[in-house]
Amino acid sequence: MGTQPSARPILLIEDDRTLGRLLAMQLEAAGYPVVPAATGAQGLVLAEEKDPAAIVLDVRLPDRDGIELVALLRELAPVIVLTAFGSIDQAVTAIKRGADDYLVKPVAPEALLLAIERALEKVEFQRTYALLRREAASAVHTELLGNSEAIRRVRRAIRLVAPTDATVLLLGESGTGKELAARAIHAASPRRERPFVVVDCTTLQDTLFESELFGHEKGAFTDADRRKEGLIEAAEGGTVFLDEIGDLSPAAQAKFLRTLETRTFRRLGSTRDCRCDVRFIAATNRTLARMVREGRFREDLYYRLEGLVLTLPPLRERPEDVPLLAEFFLSRRSACRHVPKRFTPAALEALQRYGWPGNVRELRNIVERAAILSGESPLIEPGHLALRTSAAAAERAGGAFRLAFDHEPTLDEIRDTYIAELLRRHGGHRATVARVLGISERTLYRFLQQRRGPEVEADAPDRETAEEAAPAAADTSASTSR
Repeated sequence: MGTQPSARPILLIEDDRTLGRLLAMQLEAAGYPVVPAATGAQGLVLAEEKDPAAIVLDVRLPDRDGIELVALLRELAPVIVLTAFGSIDQAVTAIKRGADDYLVKPVAPEALLLAIERALEKVEFQRTYALLRREAASAVHTELLGNSEAIRRVRRAIRLVAPTDATVLLLGESGTGKELAARAIHAASPRRERPFVVVDCTTLQDTLFESELFGHEKGAFTDADRRKEGLIEAAEGGTVFLDEIGDLSPAAQAKFLRTLETRTFRRLGSTRDCRCDVRFIAATNRTLARMVREGRFREDLYYRLEGLVLTLPPLRERPEDVPLLAEFFLSRRSACRHVPKRFTPAALEALQRYGWPGNVRELRNIVERAAILSGESPLIEPGHLALRTSAAAAERAGGAFRLAFDHEPTLDEIRDTYIAELLRRHGGHRATVARVLGISERTLYRFLQQRRGPEVEADAPDRETAEEAAPAAADTSASTSR
């Protein structure tokens, strides 16, 4: 058999006790747990309670016709119909109502097991197909591009954490590639052949979050006309990526913490726990340690997440990677449009000088726009880039320099914000920034290490410092634009 037996049971609805025991023994010998039912009413109740992987249903039951039950049971699991009096009309009716297979008694064990395996494979194929369609629509690759030391450190960290099942927390400003890093971890892990499911925490309110992540039972709320599988079930054996986990409400944080600790979840409207085998990766551009201090993020969830922390560097801190990324985005677009284009040296220089407040996402969008604005020309000139003039750049042109905070900052925060702003303004050139500050490059490097925190491969990670590294720069670009 090609499919591994499911940990979820097979519901066997059969009123003949002798035959029921025989079928149960055959299924259990093949590795399937069995839940027996002797009537249609009992079968309906157990189908709701036990969450079976498949249902084997006799046609002649003491309380009702089994064919009538097919349409109800197929909403919960694939149904295989058994009958002692087979007919073509009955088989056609059963299949039309949603049965996955139709077998005539006496049933050979091999035939029943094959029917169950085919039904489970069909469910798995439908689930995988839906996820692959979702991924194909986004057309995401899983390679973190760049030759800078900063991005090489991230790739080394990914190679270390990928083979494990440990929960990973990805930090970084918006647009730095946190989802791409999560996909890279999944692609390098033993779970690579299983689904990678993204949960966007910014768009989900409490009830919607619970329904999307855990699924819901029929009747759990208005318009819940059938049981719905949640994203955790859809990702069984794979990876669940919770993007912007800092945006979860306290109630949603509590529910997710329980799942993270127990590896169980409960569908909305259900009273029964389901087990899950998934790896969790979370990401945020917020400073979770600060949110914990302010009471806006659960401390126990924070400590469960910050065991393994990877920080994605902002693009302004790796300007040497800008040409490579720009050429990649341009080549991908040119391949789709069959119109070869290239940057002029002046255009590449302009891209490297730019501060990139929107990081890699902004670079991709600017390249797409430049390819359009360049029209029929094979060359992309600086004028086609239409790079924004930021408020900070306008202030600099007038000789002004302003830092703004939405709270009373510490001296360390002022220092880190000032350094981050200088790095942005000078395209990440540390020698220039050190000269402006009147310090050595070695001292500047030490300040940057303190601000970022050590990477995953360090011997003794200072987790709160590492966790606050990338968001500090995000706060800077936001505050200086006010």
